Amino acid sequence: MTLTCISPVDGSVYAERPTLSPEAAAALAARLKAAQPGWAARPLEERIALVMAGIERLGQMQDIVPELAWMMGRPVRYGGEFGGMNERATYMAGIAAEALAPMVVENSDAFSRYLAREPVGVVMVVSPWNYPYMTATNTIVPALIAGNSVMVKGSTQTLLATERIARAFHEAGVPEEVFQNAFLDHATTSALIGARHFGFVNFTGSVPAGREIERAAAGTFTGVGLELGGKDPGYVMEDADIDAAAETLVDGAMFNSGQCCCGIERIYVHESRYDAFLEKAVAIVNGYTLGNPLDEATTLGPMAHRRFADLVRSQTAEAIAQGATAHIDISKFADDGGTYLAPQVLTGVTHDMRVMREESFGPVVGIMKVASDEEALALMNDCDFGLTASLWTSDTDRAAALGARIQTGTVFMNRCDYLDPALCWTGCKDTGRGAALSVLGYHSVTRPKSYHLRKLQ
Repeated sequence: MTLTCISPVDGSVYAERPTLSPEAAAALAARLKAAQPGWAARPLEERIALVMAGIERLGQMQDIVPELAWMMGRPVRYGGEFGGMNERATYMAGIAAEALAPMVVENSDAFSRYLAREPVGVVMVVSPWNYPYMTATNTIVPALIAGNSVMVKGSTQTLLATERIARAFHEAGVPEEVFQNAFLDHATTSALIGARHFGFVNFTGSVPAGREIERAAAGTFTGVGLELGGKDPGYVMEDADIDAAAETLVDGAMFNSGQCCCGIERIYVHESRYDAFLEKAVAIVNGYTLGNPLDEATTLGPMAHRRFADLVRSQTAEAIAQGATAHIDISKFADDGGTYLAPQVLTGVTHDMRVMREESFGPVVGIMKVASDEEALALMNDCDFGLTASLWTSDTDRAAALGARIQTGTVFMNRCDYLDPALCWTGCKDTGRGAALSVLGYHSVTRPKSYHLRKLQ
């Protein structure tokens, strides 16, 4: 089987790679398992240095940015993902010694009792196309630092990204036998998981694909971390800074053509600020330039695939047919009916509409008027997903109290669409389960081991 990346820029075949046979894939996993103990035996400082050298080498590959534009459509004006990768990797490296240190319960003349953290063995990372470098980094870095070997499988849409990560790490000195990129089809991936080749599997992608990962792991007792998308809300309260709220939430909804895991997909605004917010939001969106992502003037590139754009078009058209109002004249944008999709702001929307209920993952956002925190809370929680929520207010106590009642993984106040490496990246409901980044990110790729050592007198 051959994996083929079709460029959203012009529909051309950008890259192709043959998949490994099931036998070759199993043999690769076995080699990673065999090499892992030797890697884990190296000093922690050595593993950290090699991993950070790999990140640095990746950042030196200047052709990554146009390559990503060709593969998934992100405008080159925004640069690559190195800033986010470096921030996350640097933080995780900095906390490694503390995160992996034994938890000492007793160290007396009679007993030595402590909890150690041990690598799980081989970690599989299945990364998405929307942020193929940063998302993969979230697990690759702590997994290798903790002493695991790693197999990474990237998305067909960004076929060359994980290949580049592996090459950069190998050139920096990370042994090939402990870190490998693998081109796999879905059946082979599931078979590897089902055959217990991995101690932990991290997957970022769709809900249906996440269910397939869980089915493959069922009965194997393999740890699974799943981040399966969201329908993240923003709530603008009556005391919010409207200029900042509009600028940040609209960017959170439209950046990367709306193809962000924690992008803003629905906005609730207190009735006293609704008109002002809507006016500013529409003006911001009308200022975007949709076009070829290789053009420095482009602020909104094509969606990664025609079927993604078609889903957003159908959700939007259906909402308008049900009474929603579209505020953006799409004739002002270079919408070609294919991957190039004009942005849209909708009002008059309800939770009976798919555009407010199902994940869109595109440049469309619905805005609703609310009268109170209670109404906003009910709407924010009326969702199958729970990744992040963005609250806009000058009252920290109010935000914290309301945040405690929101069914979500992360509560933001006066910001959105950001991963803080010191905080756990997690979700609830159909967003999935698991923990990446922070100290808990190390817990995901290690297992606790208890030592109860009695000292004979």
